Amino acid sequence: MSATTVLPQGAGYGVVVGIGLFFSVLMLGLTALQARYTPFSPKSADEFSTASRSVKPGLIASGIVSAWTWAATLLQSSAVAYKYGISGPWWYGAGATVQVLLFAMLAAKLKLNAPFAHTWLEIIGARWGTVAHLVFMFFGLATNLIVSSMLILGGSATVTDLTGMNTLAACFLIPAGVALYVVVGGMRSTLLCDYTHTTVLFAIILTFVFTVYATSDKIGSPTRMHELLVAAAEANPVDGNAHGQYLTMRSKNGLIFGVINIIGNFATVFQDQAYWQRAIASRPASTVKAYLLGGIAWFAIPFTLATTLGLAAVALTGDPDMAKLTPADVSAGLPAAAAASALLGKSGAAALLVLLFLAVTSATSAELIAVSSLVTYDVYKRYINPNATESQVLNMGHIMVAAYAIIMGLAGLIFYYIGVSMGWLYTFMGVILGSGVAPIALCITWSKANKWGCISGAIIGFAAGVIAWLVTTSTLNDGVINVVTSGGDYPMLAGNLASIGVGAIISVVTSYIWPENFDFEATRALNRPAILDAPEDADFREKKDASMQMLAVEPDLRATLKEDLDPEGLQKAFRFAACASLALLVIMIILIPLPLFFAQTIYGVGGFTAWVVIGIIWTFLSAFTVVLYPLWESRAALKMITSGMVKDVFGGGGGKYVAPGLDPA
Repeated sequence: MSATTVLPQGAGYGVVVGIGLFFSVLMLGLTALQARYTPFSPKSADEFSTASRSVKPGLIASGIVSAWTWAATLLQSSAVAYKYGISGPWWYGAGATVQVLLFAMLAAKLKLNAPFAHTWLEIIGARWGTVAHLVFMFFGLATNLIVSSMLILGGSATVTDLTGMNTLAACFLIPAGVALYVVVGGMRSTLLCDYTHTTVLFAIILTFVFTVYATSDKIGSPTRMHELLVAAAEANPVDGNAHGQYLTMRSKNGLIFGVINIIGNFATVFQDQAYWQRAIASRPASTVKAYLLGGIAWFAIPFTLATTLGLAAVALTGDPDMAKLTPADVSAGLPAAAAASALLGKSGAAALLVLLFLAVTSATSAELIAVSSLVTYDVYKRYINPNATESQVLNMGHIMVAAYAIIMGLAGLIFYYIGVSMGWLYTFMGVILGSGVAPIALCITWSKANKWGCISGAIIGFAAGVIAWLVTTSTLNDGVINVVTSGGDYPMLAGNLASIGVGAIISVVTSYIWPENFDFEATRALNRPAILDAPEDADFREKKDASMQMLAVEPDLRATLKEDLDPEGLQKAFRFAACASLALLVIMIILIPLPLFFAQTIYGVGGFTAWVVIGIIWTFLSAFTVVLYPLWESRAALKMITSGMVKDVFGGGGGKYVAPGLDPA
């Protein structure tokens, strides 16, 4: 963009350090309230990593929305709108929503087949042993590293572009503040942070929407936006779009991006511990509901924001306040920042900076607790100290949160200096991660999945993806392979398809030819509290195991958990998840976009206005779902906390939560 930044450098440090510390203090305060006035204490290792598996669906849905709202969600979605027109936001939103919806099936099977697992790798290890555990650990940690790098790359690029803040400083300061409250509060603190960030995120998105389509003197209405987009297409037709127009779903390159997006995001959802962790943290009876609500609600964020700022960046081309964007700027995801600055000046740049920071830090918190859990349970406890005490496990979890915050900064910095952008990484991730998708899903859900077939599928698929990507790059670019040539649509498409396709074919075919007969008893026994199998009148109140004590002192909780883990109920939840998610997949990937693609329709003013209005309505409904609904379902907990605080302040103390049957002292 331009050499002159919109905001002073101090604004960048103010947002990254100031707001970061504010949210850290807020989360530390909420964690202290939780520890004093509720049964849940972050001093328990199980509470730290899984939130005691007790979180209700609204808060889980809010956490899913927040964890899935990366820098790329805000920046890359607007970049593809800038490049491909209205098809870009649809393919970005739909292409990254269906994975979360389909994950509802895995979440149901998780609760049925391994309800007390801490990580998905624990299940792999329990079923298939050490070799499989190590192979899939590579895919799991690679997923977290790539996702983390995209967060830091996108966040630091935009902060630097808007304020001139030093990129090195941005890379390390962004995760630093987040690590502070994750270390103290763990998983529940992460979910509470997700909720607060999601609330502000929707407020800022709606501010941009109404500015662009209602109040701006530069655009101000869907009609004016339509006129400007038509004029932009006449001046600079879009290659591969029907009649070169932005206002059409007939976009060849948009469709190619959609396929890459779908494949790549299967890898980052199915192999990212952050999504498994939310399934693990949720109550069994409501896991499916949480993922379906979260997936549907999340769609509105990239779709509506990109239809707003991405298209505004096109419409304002030539405006004196609009920065000129180079291909490198677009790959870095900067059209949204340019449009926000052109529309609202410093206030627009500041709003986008805060929006991006909240999205990046919220997703960062998810990655920190995810990697901490993987290393703690799948490296430290499995291979280094199998007899680790709860205190040792908790300490390792704390150490890994802090350590991974540093690793995230280093990874982002390395990719920045070698010239790899967020957009390049986003389309590349499926090339090396896609081959693990089918084997992992089969391991959790299918008793006949063949161990060596799935391991071979993951490894051979990985090799096939990389080979297809490099060969296609070389063939199309006269043997030249570099960051620019390898980031093209066709090389990335070939690599993504080869990776996920070969991995899935080998895994499924070998499992049909040489099926196993696994009954999942080994995975169901993982970390299962002894109290669930004890006589109803057994007294566990003196036990040191925090999870067992929790179940003992909350008599209703044990009964509720047994009811929630009823196999018939969980099978019914799985069938519902399968029907609902597959139906939504067909609607969002086939029934809506493909007829519009083949029709080659160019939207008029009325059609485009309807498109915009649908996005706005969807955004409001999503905000109600993940902002208001969690408050309603948490009303009992809020009442408990309020009552305890009142007793402490006006009753001379005594507000601290005491479990039924235990001595308050």
